Order: sequence, then structure tokens, then C-alpha cells
Amino acid sequence: MDLGLKDRVYVVTGATRGLGYASARELTADGAKVVVTGRDAARAAEAAASLGPNAVGVAADNADPAAAATLIATAKERFGRFDGILISVGGPAPGAAADNTDEQWAAAFESVFLGAVRLARAAAGELGEGGVIGFVLSGSVHEPIPGLTISNGLRPGLAGFAKSLSVDLGPRGIRVVGLLPARIDTDRVRELDALSGDAGAARTANESRIPLRRYGTPEEFGRTAAFVLSPAASYLTGLMLPVDGGSRRGF
Repeated sequence: MDLGLKDRVYVVTGATRGLGYASARELTADGAKVVVTGRDAARAAEAAASLGPNAVGVAADNADPAAAATLIATAKERFGRFDGILISVGGPAPGAAADNTDEQWAAAFESVFLGAVRLARAAAGELGEGGVIGFVLSGSVHEPIPGLTISNGLRPGLAGFAKSLSVDLGPRGIRVVGLLPARIDTDRVRELDALSGDAGAARTANESRIPLRRYGTPEEFGRTAAFVLSPAASYLTGLMLPVDGGSRRGF
């Protein structure tokens, strides 16, 4: 199946590792060109180099109000166009409701929520018909995850923003989609498993609750992201798509 990604240009934030990197890799593998970002310039350059000539790395912090304009300008200057953005951010600090500090909440709001909103608004102002804005969110949009109170608080709100944005941008032919990963085998998830004191036991317990009885791979997530960002998914907008091996029990 031809996804129609050849020569289309995307910005992928938080793409030096994990789900963002996996998504950028699948986009470039199918012919797209990408601007990959990370807070560390060296890591962003290294990630782009590993993806080949159709990628460029830029140091950017999603919480920086100037980041959006810089990234979109880079896409246009380097590749001549801008077709979409995948907004992926690092997970906020773990903790129970009584444990997280005001500082942790404020930092997470700036990067996870407000930073994503700024990026999406800037992209909306530059995209034309056929453009797409994607958000990497979390299964916590639907079901709170124990020990991730800040994520539980912010991700559903960001999903609500994305849904509202899809209604606003639909008449212009611009799509907005959300991806809701659960237990994907990334560094972040392994770190969360380790918080239990026994990472192996935590993984076994988590896998027992997943209908497919295993963690997903970054490649599986990346292929899903590449599809929903592609012209092949041209009639999909406003959806929040779980990528979770069946973990979500609701419809």
C-alpha cells in the first residue's frame, strides 16, 4: 500500500529516542522528509544522521515559545514545504497525587500541555489542505495510570484541545489526530517498571493484563503514526487511537 508519503515534510518533536524517533524512522523509510527535534543538539544531530539525508536535527524545547516558528521555518528552508507535525513530548515526573510538587506540575504544564498547544497553533497557521497535526498522548487519556498523576491530569485536557482543534480546522481540510500508547517497550516504560523495585516482575504483571500478552515495539507504534499522518488516512480526524495491544477495555 502506497501511503503517499514520498517527499512530504513533517516536523517530529521529541524524536531523538523512543516513540518520536520510531515515528520519524518509519516516515523517512516511506519517503517522507523530517525535521527531528530534541533538547540536546548533539543527540538531535545524531538521530537525524541515523535517518539519512531526508532528515535534519534541530535542538528545541517544546516549552520554548519560539520553538514552533523555528521548526516550521527549518522545514521550509531545508525541504521546501511543510505538511504536518507530530508533537511528542517526554513523560512528566511520576508520583502519587500527594507527592508531586507545584514545580513539577508547572514544568509539566509548560512542556506537555502549553508547549504542545503552541506547536499545534503555529502549525495550523502554516498548513494548507491535506495538512495534519498529530499528538502522541497516552492511554491515560481514557484511564488513569497509577503513579502517573501529572500525566493523568494533563493528557486528557490535551486530547480535548486536539478534538476541538479538529473541528476548527476540518473545514480547511486539515486533520488532527491523537495516538494513545500504553506499554510500548521504550526507555521511558522500562524506567517506570523499575520504579516498582522489580522491573521484571512489573513487566510480567503488566503483560498479563494486555490481551496480546506482550509490550508493543517502537516500530509498531511508528508504523501506526506514519499511517495516520499520511494521505492514506485522509478521512481520519478527531480520533484518539489507542496503540495498546487491546489494553483499553472500553469501546
